[in-house]
Amino acid sequence: MAMEQGARRPFFRRRKSCPFSGMNAPKIDYKDTRLLQRYLSERGKIIPARISAVSTLKQRELAQAIKRARFLGLLPYVIS
Repeated sequence: MAMEQGARRPFFRRRKSCPFSGMNAPKIDYKDTRLLQRYLSERGKIIPARISAVSTLKQRELAQAIKRARFLGLLPYVIS
């Protein structure tokens, strides 16, 4: 046997693709509260890109849209 019994391959994690890139991907708009709500935690905090799989550029755009919607009163700052 080439490999020992106890040796295992390292865990392979499939790279998630950005939901805002590609054909017919949704546009990030501060007025689209239903879309923005998906990227907020149950406490109202913005979910990080490493969890939501959003690209760096789109994460910045998303955060800006969420902050703009909060300022206009479309989204809450905190959910208690």
